[in-house]
Amino acid sequence: MHLFYTPEIKKNFYLLNEYESKHCNKVLRLKINDIIYLTDGKGNLYKSKIIENELKKCQVEIIKTFKNYNKRPYYIHIAIAPTKNIDRFEWFLEKATEIGIDEITPIICEHSERKTIKTERMEKIIQSAMKQSLKAYLPKINNITEYKNIFTLPDKYKYIAHCNSNSLIHLKKVYQKKNNALILIGPEGDFSDREVQLALKNDFQEVSLSKNRLRTETAGIVSCQIINLLND
Repeated sequence: MHLFYTPEIKKNFYLLNEYESKHCNKVLRLKINDIIYLTDGKGNLYKSKIIENELKKCQVEIIKTFKNYNKRPYYIHIAIAPTKNIDRFEWFLEKATEIGIDEITPIICEHSERKTIKTERMEKIIQSAMKQSLKAYLPKINNITEYKNIFTLPDKYKYIAHCNSNSLIHLKKVYQKKNNALILIGPEGDFSDREVQLALKNDFQEVSLSKNRLRTETAGIVSCQIINLLND
């Protein structure tokens, strides 16, 4: 199954852009009448047939549409401090998309060592991971924001994972199946005590993700996996 991201698709015939056309022709070596799949990243999956396949011009005809393809009854939003080594944060984005995540908000905390990211590059990484994992929903990545701004979000089930205490309840014991979840993950130096207290005042629940101390990007992946496994 070959999946292509086509966010602007509207009609029954679609012309792939030059890059995707070359990928079809040169890399995948697909031919006329071969089947490929398209997605708009909004849950629609389109089974399509190649009807024209030139080097820079691959046109397809949609023959079947699957709406809400593999839609999940819950929503995972992780607000996470980007790591100093940007490669680790990019790894988190890739793997979280493959596992299943809906929204990511990079946050700037008191102990943050990275306060800027290239959102456009992050979006491309997420798009690639979505196609690779054959998903029809593209996770949303927000612009990087100050930690305090996360508390304006209306999410009901909210958690903050940190290492400032040894007596925290594990996320798997407090999360309830099919509920949306917003999870805060701090930077390499963890959240400050002040940041934890601010979260508690805004109805977040403190949780643990492991008996071990996890790297920021690992904590993001683990929290994402926990929610998905509990809903499996």
